[in-house]
Amino acid sequence: MIQKSSGSGRRILTCPAIHPCDSISPSTLLNSLVDLGGDICSYKSKVFSVNKRNARETFRQIANILLFLQEIRDTTSDLPHPVILSLSELHLTFQKIRCLLEDCTRDGTRAWMLVSSDWAANQFRIVIRGLATGLDVFPLSTVDMSNEAKDLVELIIRQVRKASFDPDPDDKKAVKDLMRIMNHFEEGIAPDPIEIRRILDHLGIDKWSSCNKEVKFLDSEIGTEFSNEENKTKLELLCSLMGFMSYCRCVIFDTVDFESQHLNGQCSNISKDLKGINVDDLKCPISLEMMSDPVTLSSGHTYDRCSILKWFRSGNATCPKTGEKLTSTELVPNLVLKGLIQQYCAENGIPVVVSRGKNRDISRTVMAGSSAGEGAMKMLAGFLINKLVNGSGEEMNKAAFEIRVLTKTSIFNRSCLVESGTIPHLLKLLLSEDSNTQENSIAALLNLSKHSKGKCVIVENEGLDLIVHVLRKGLKIEAQQHAAATLYYLASVEENRVLIGENPEAIAGLVELVKNENHHCKRNALVAIFGLLVHPENHWRLLASGVVPLLLNLLRDSEREDLVTDSLAILATLAEKIDGTVAILRRGALQLLVGILDTCTSRTGKEYCVSMLLALCVNGGLDVVARLVKIPSLMGSLYSQLSEGTSRASKKASAIIKILHQFYENNSSSASVTPVLPREQFVHVW
Repeated sequence: MIQKSSGSGRRILTCPAIHPCDSISPSTLLNSLVDLGGDICSYKSKVFSVNKRNARETFRQIANILLFLQEIRDTTSDLPHPVILSLSELHLTFQKIRCLLEDCTRDGTRAWMLVSSDWAANQFRIVIRGLATGLDVFPLSTVDMSNEAKDLVELIIRQVRKASFDPDPDDKKAVKDLMRIMNHFEEGIAPDPIEIRRILDHLGIDKWSSCNKEVKFLDSEIGTEFSNEENKTKLELLCSLMGFMSYCRCVIFDTVDFESQHLNGQCSNISKDLKGINVDDLKCPISLEMMSDPVTLSSGHTYDRCSILKWFRSGNATCPKTGEKLTSTELVPNLVLKGLIQQYCAENGIPVVVSRGKNRDISRTVMAGSSAGEGAMKMLAGFLINKLVNGSGEEMNKAAFEIRVLTKTSIFNRSCLVESGTIPHLLKLLLSEDSNTQENSIAALLNLSKHSKGKCVIVENEGLDLIVHVLRKGLKIEAQQHAAATLYYLASVEENRVLIGENPEAIAGLVELVKNENHHCKRNALVAIFGLLVHPENHWRLLASGVVPLLLNLLRDSEREDLVTDSLAILATLAEKIDGTVAILRRGALQLLVGILDTCTSRTGKEYCVSMLLALCVNGGLDVVARLVKIPSLMGSLYSQLSEGTSRASKKASAIIKILHQFYENNSSSASVTPVLPREQFVHVW
């Protein structure tokens, strides 16, 4: 059987063509060949930024071959074996042609296809020669067909052999111009915008979003090639191209047409593929979050892979939606839905969801990767600072947005922009009355705060007060959540933890943000609070803010594992001091904590839970221990941590077990103490 492949999962300039199986029927083979030929001809309507002439010649020859194949299919029912072998070779060549045409027209690959235009032209030459060879050995005498068809085959063979399939002269000129501009970047010479536009016009890149797609493609290729030490030349070329396209995106295009709320707070219309789709159908029924890796069960219902695996690990063998027992726990990837989710995220400015545990490693971006890429970024930094200082309100907003984009996934870009002095200008924009400018500025500062020097520059320029101002009075909730995350990164420095704690509005603002319904707001605020607790003086400040009852309510009400784990982390740290223990016990938290220990699926969450219980036992005295001894389910949960928990959870669970056993032994004569385990089952763990 022969299946069509869209090639969507294939890397650029790779060809997964395979021979049809030996047992294929002649009619199936012919039908598949005709279908493949139709697919190839459908590429006529697509844009070829490079190798236009070679593509046109290919379409002409394929159209002629299709006439020949259709006559064979319509007039001959039984084909001899030599004919089938020849058609199989044609099928293989057709597959290669389709892959080549797909690469030449694939969205976001135009710059790379330009510098690869010689290679692509050679591939056109090879595949067309393959057609000629396949037709040359075709046993025409064994097939009942018209003389016109036979003459057509001979004509095709002659034409194909004469065709040169050289690179287009316009492509060669564009490549030469591009290389000259990248040399200018290396030498620190600003390129002529007219020359850049000429190259972009040749490639058909006429707007910001098209340029951004090129950058994303190049970034993904760099990530793939980074570990390949045998091809450093290709890696340097990719990095240089990425520097060029990043420069173009920021400097050449004044208007951002990206379907994002980040720049102008508006979304474009959803594409035809997404019309009529309920957004809730793109969310996991368990986590209620957008799915990153949708998989379908035997029941026909789809869930996010990480969520359904947790469901199974909890001992469930049923479909969460229907409750029916599953005949199989096999997970089938739902690639169609995954594509729709990615499309929806792209068209609504939502970062593409990444499966937990697979967050991207950007350590490779410490260096620019090439001299041209480094030079382009340094020039770009100067351009953006000029816009921040001298630009109009709209230009300042765009500059802040570009910095936000550039610093999101590149350590080198962060370093370059910190060194160039962007931070003081971004801090001033935090007081902007334009909500989008404020949001883009704080988001850019968030990324720059991840850089070690960036933290110092922010604090030295009195940025803490401005960030806290956004935290408390940000014009958009997104700006407030970015401010909370920025405080988290700043708090990784001891001196900053002290300064943030001493700001009377900082902790109050974080606690207030925990109350927000937005999940990201809660999460950012919680991790920032946890970071501040490293400084001992911030303990009493947090207790005074009323954070304990707020977190305990969150533990009771939240169904999100990450929020539960973060809340437990804060409470466990507070419980290490007596005043924290008192505040937690006053709220009757013991039964709640035991219940979480029994039901929580996160090993980290269980560890924090055990840690808190141990702290409550130590600081709360015999009264706490006496109450814990009376909870029947506790001992089983603690014993499970000895074998299933983290190493720290195991040690702390062992300590609690020892405390409970000693208490029981010392008070075994008291009628008020209910045995946790039968006497003969007591096990001392040291």
